[in-house]
Amino acid sequence: MSLPVAILAGGLATRLRPITEAIPKALVEIAGRPFAEYQIDWLQSQGTSHVVFLVGYRGEMIRDALGDGRARGMNVDYVFDGPQLLGTGGALRRALHVLGPAFVVMYGDSYLRCDLPAIVRTFEQAGRSGLMTVLHNDNRWDRSNVLFERGHLLAYDKHGPTPDMRHIDYGLGVLKGSALTRYPADRAFDLADVYRDLLAAGDLIGYEVSERFYEIGSPEGLAEARAWFESRA
Repeated sequence: MSLPVAILAGGLATRLRPITEAIPKALVEIAGRPFAEYQIDWLQSQGTSHVVFLVGYRGEMIRDALGDGRARGMNVDYVFDGPQLLGTGGALRRALHVLGPAFVVMYGDSYLRCDLPAIVRTFEQAGRSGLMTVLHNDNRWDRSNVLFERGHLLAYDKHGPTPDMRHIDYGLGVLKGSALTRYPADRAFDLADVYRDLLAAGDLIGYEVSERFYEIGSPEGLAEARAWFESRA
Protein backbone atom coordinates (compact mmCIF):
# COMPACT_ATOMS: atom_id res chain seq x y z
CA MET A 1 0.00 0.00 0.00
CA SER A 2 1.68 3.18 -1.20
CA LEU A 3 -0.28 6.01 0.45
CA PRO A 4 1.15 7.72 3.54
CA VAL A 5 -0.88 7.54 6.75
CA ALA A 6 -1.52 10.66 8.84
CA ILE A 7 -2.12 10.06 12.54
CA LEU A 8 -3.89 12.91 14.34
CA ALA A 9 -2.10 13.07 17.68
CA GLY A 10 -2.10 16.74 18.65
CA GLY A 11 -4.91 16.94 21.20
CA LEU A 12 -4.60 17.93 24.84
CA ALA A 13 -6.18 14.66 26.09
CA THR A 14 -7.89 16.41 28.99
CA ARG A 15 -10.20 13.45 29.64
CA LEU A 16 -7.22 11.28 30.58
CA ARG A 17 -5.76 13.60 33.19
CA PRO A 18 -3.84 13.18 35.44
CA ILE A 19 -2.15 10.55 33.21
CA THR A 20 -1.69 13.02 30.36
CA GLU A 21 -0.38 15.85 32.51
CA ALA A 22 3.09 14.32 32.06
CA ILE A 23 2.84 12.50 28.72
CA PRO A 24 0.84 12.83 25.49
CA LYS A 25 -1.98 10.38 24.82
CA ALA A 26 0.03 8.56 22.14
CA LEU A 27 2.50 7.42 24.79
CA VAL A 28 -0.01 6.11 27.32
CA GLU A 29 1.10 2.65 28.38
CA ILE A 30 -0.88 -0.35 27.19
CA ALA A 31 0.37 -3.78 28.26
CA GLY A 32 3.89 -2.46 28.71
CA ARG A 33 4.17 -0.45 25.47
CA PRO A 34 3.23 3.04 24.29
CA PHE A 35 -0.13 2.95 22.51
CA ALA A 36 1.31 4.48 19.33
CA GLU A 37 3.61 1.49 18.87
CA TYR A 38 0.59 -0.76 18.41
CA GLN A 39 -0.71 1.58 15.74
CA ILE A 40 2.61 1.56 13.90
CA ASP A 41 2.83 -2.24 14.10
CA TRP A 42 -0.66 -2.58 12.64
CA LEU A 43 0.05 -0.11 9.86
CA GLN A 44 3.26 -1.93 8.96
CA SER A 45 1.33 -5.22 8.81
CA GLN A 46 -1.00 -3.54 6.32
CA GLY A 47 1.85 -2.58 4.01
CA THR A 48 2.31 1.03 5.17
CA SER A 49 5.84 2.39 4.88
CA HIS A 50 5.28 6.11 5.61
CA VAL A 51 3.55 7.41 8.76
CA VAL A 52 3.14 11.09 9.59
CA PHE A 53 2.24 12.03 13.16
CA LEU A 54 0.46 15.38 13.38
CA VAL A 55 1.40 16.56 16.85
CA GLY A 56 0.93 19.47 19.19
CA TYR A 57 0.77 18.91 22.94
CA ARG A 58 4.08 17.35 24.07
CA GLY A 59 4.77 16.36 20.49
CA GLU A 60 8.53 16.31 21.07
CA MET A 61 8.02 13.41 23.47
CA ILE A 62 6.26 11.41 20.76
CA ARG A 63 9.06 12.09 18.30
CA ASP A 64 11.74 11.17 20.84
CA ALA A 65 9.98 7.95 21.84
CA LEU A 66 9.10 6.66 18.37
CA GLY A 67 11.98 7.96 16.28
CA ASP A 68 12.20 8.13 12.50
CA GLY A 69 11.04 4.56 11.85
CA ARG A 70 14.21 3.40 10.13
CA ALA A 71 14.76 0.63 12.67
CA ARG A 72 11.46 -0.82 11.46
CA GLY A 73 12.16 -0.23 7.79
CA MET A 74 9.65 2.60 7.76
CA ASN A 75 9.66 6.38 7.41
CA VAL A 76 8.04 8.21 10.35
CA ASP A 77 7.66 11.99 10.09
CA TYR A 78 6.26 14.60 12.48
CA VAL A 79 4.41 17.82 11.68
CA PHE A 80 3.78 20.20 14.57
CA ASP A 81 0.71 22.41 14.92
CA GLY A 82 2.77 25.49 15.64
CA PRO A 83 1.80 28.35 17.97
CA GLN A 84 -1.95 27.69 17.80
CA LEU A 85 -4.10 24.58 17.81
CA LEU A 86 -5.41 23.97 14.31
CA GLY A 87 -7.97 21.25 14.90
CA THR A 88 -7.96 17.97 13.01
CA GLY A 89 -8.66 19.54 9.62
CA GLY A 90 -6.23 22.40 10.08
CA ALA A 91 -3.47 20.00 11.13
CA LEU A 92 -3.98 17.98 7.95
CA ARG A 93 -3.97 21.17 5.87
CA ARG A 94 -0.67 22.19 7.44
CA ALA A 95 0.88 18.78 6.70
CA LEU A 96 0.02 18.56 2.99
CA HIS A 97 3.61 19.28 1.96
CA VAL A 98 4.57 16.00 3.65
CA LEU A 99 1.44 13.96 2.94
CA GLY A 100 1.29 14.65 -0.79
CA PRO A 101 -1.64 14.34 -3.23
CA ALA A 102 -3.54 11.58 -1.35
CA PHE A 103 -3.27 9.97 2.07
CA VAL A 104 -4.96 7.87 4.74
CA VAL A 105 -5.98 9.58 7.98
CA MET A 106 -6.70 8.07 11.40
CA TYR A 107 -6.87 9.23 14.99
CA GLY A 108 -4.06 8.90 17.50
CA ASP A 109 -6.28 7.37 20.17
CA SER A 110 -7.87 4.57 18.10
CA TYR A 111 -6.75 1.03 17.36
CA LEU A 112 -8.43 -0.27 14.23
CA ARG A 113 -8.73 -3.68 12.58
CA CYS A 114 -9.62 -3.52 8.91
CA ASP A 115 -8.24 -4.34 5.47
CA LEU A 116 -6.38 -1.12 4.71
CA PRO A 117 -5.13 -2.08 1.23
CA ALA A 118 -8.71 -2.94 0.18
CA ILE A 119 -9.92 0.43 1.48
CA VAL A 120 -7.24 2.29 -0.46
CA ARG A 121 -8.04 0.36 -3.64
CA THR A 122 -11.72 1.26 -3.28
CA PHE A 123 -10.81 4.92 -2.87
CA GLU A 124 -8.54 4.91 -5.90
CA GLN A 125 -11.11 3.16 -8.07
CA ALA A 126 -13.95 5.47 -7.02
CA GLY A 127 -12.34 8.65 -8.31
CA ARG A 128 -13.75 10.75 -5.47
CA SER A 129 -11.97 13.18 -3.17
CA GLY A 130 -12.74 11.30 0.03
CA LEU A 131 -13.64 7.96 1.58
CA MET A 132 -15.01 7.44 5.08
CA THR A 133 -14.99 4.03 6.75
CA VAL A 134 -18.16 3.27 8.72
CA LEU A 135 -19.15 0.59 11.23
CA HIS A 136 -22.64 -0.69 12.05
CA ASN A 137 -22.86 0.58 15.59
CA ASP A 138 -26.43 1.09 16.86
CA ASN A 139 -25.01 3.36 19.61
CA ARG A 140 -22.95 0.50 21.09
CA TRP A 141 -19.50 2.09 21.32
CA ASP A 142 -20.43 5.70 20.81
CA ARG A 143 -23.37 7.61 19.41
CA SER A 144 -24.14 6.61 15.82
CA ASN A 145 -23.64 9.52 13.43
CA VAL A 146 -23.84 8.07 9.91
CA LEU A 147 -26.73 7.05 7.68
CA PHE A 148 -25.37 4.29 5.45
CA GLU A 149 -27.73 2.15 3.40
CA ARG A 150 -27.15 -0.38 0.59
CA GLY A 151 -23.52 0.60 0.31
CA HIS A 152 -24.20 4.31 0.07
CA LEU A 153 -23.22 7.06 2.50
CA LEU A 154 -26.33 9.23 2.71
CA ALA A 155 -25.79 11.47 5.73
CA TYR A 156 -23.16 12.29 8.35
CA ASP A 157 -23.59 14.56 11.34
CA LYS A 158 -21.09 14.41 14.17
CA HIS A 159 -22.89 17.00 16.30
CA GLY A 160 -26.57 16.39 15.57
CA PRO A 161 -27.12 12.72 14.68
CA THR A 162 -30.65 11.55 13.86
CA PRO A 163 -32.43 8.40 15.12
CA ASP A 164 -32.19 6.65 11.74
CA MET A 165 -28.37 6.71 11.87
CA ARG A 166 -27.17 3.18 12.69
CA HIS A 167 -23.52 3.50 11.64
CA ILE A 168 -20.61 5.44 13.07
CA ASP A 169 -17.56 7.11 11.56
CA TYR A 170 -14.96 4.38 12.18
CA GLY A 171 -12.10 6.84 12.49
CA LEU A 172 -10.23 6.08 9.29
CA GLY A 173 -10.53 7.88 5.98
CA VAL A 174 -8.73 8.46 2.71
CA LEU A 175 -8.49 11.95 1.24
CA LYS A 176 -7.05 13.78 -1.70
CA GLY A 177 -4.95 16.74 -0.66
CA SER A 178 -7.16 18.95 -2.83
CA ALA A 179 -10.02 18.29 -0.39
CA LEU A 180 -8.10 20.38 2.16
CA THR A 181 -6.74 23.21 0.03
CA ARG A 182 -10.17 24.85 -0.24
CA TYR A 183 -9.84 25.80 3.45
CA PRO A 184 -7.61 28.65 4.66
CA ALA A 185 -4.10 27.71 5.75
CA ASP A 186 -3.21 28.04 9.44
CA ARG A 187 -6.88 28.31 10.41
CA ALA A 188 -8.51 25.87 12.83
CA PHE A 189 -11.18 23.57 11.41
CA ASP A 190 -12.37 20.03 11.96
CA LEU A 191 -12.00 16.94 9.80
CA ALA A 192 -15.75 16.45 10.28
CA ASP A 193 -16.28 19.70 8.35
CA VAL A 194 -14.28 18.28 5.45
CA TYR A 195 -16.34 15.10 5.36
CA ARG A 196 -19.58 17.10 5.60
CA ASP A 197 -18.64 19.37 2.72
CA LEU A 198 -17.45 16.49 0.53
CA LEU A 199 -20.67 14.59 1.17
CA ALA A 200 -22.76 17.63 0.25
CA ALA A 201 -20.83 17.87 -3.02
CA GLY A 202 -21.31 14.17 -3.83
CA ASP A 203 -17.55 13.70 -3.50
CA LEU A 204 -17.39 11.30 -0.53
CA ILE A 205 -17.98 7.54 -0.50
CA GLY A 206 -18.49 5.16 2.40
CA TYR A 207 -16.77 1.85 3.06
CA GLU A 208 -18.26 -0.49 5.66
CA VAL A 209 -15.97 -2.40 8.01
CA SER A 210 -16.96 -5.13 10.43
CA GLU A 211 -14.41 -5.23 13.27
CA ARG A 212 -14.97 -2.91 16.21
CA PHE A 213 -12.41 -0.29 17.20
CA TYR A 214 -10.69 0.24 20.54
CA GLU A 215 -9.99 3.75 21.79
CA ILE A 216 -8.06 5.34 24.64
CA GLY A 217 -9.67 8.77 24.52
CA SER A 218 -11.58 8.25 27.77
CA PRO A 219 -10.82 6.44 31.05
CA GLU A 220 -13.48 3.85 30.19
CA GLY A 221 -12.08 3.31 26.72
CA LEU A 222 -8.54 3.07 28.06
CA ALA A 223 -9.55 0.39 30.57
CA GLU A 224 -11.32 -1.61 27.87
CA ALA A 225 -8.39 -1.31 25.48
CA ARG A 226 -5.92 -2.39 28.15
CA ALA A 227 -8.02 -5.44 28.97
CA TRP A 228 -8.22 -6.41 25.28
CA PHE A 229 -4.49 -6.01 24.61
CA GLU A 230 -3.54 -7.81 27.82
CA SER A 231 -5.79 -10.71 26.85
CA ARG A 232 -3.76 -11.07 23.65
CA ALA A 233 -0.33 -10.77 25.26
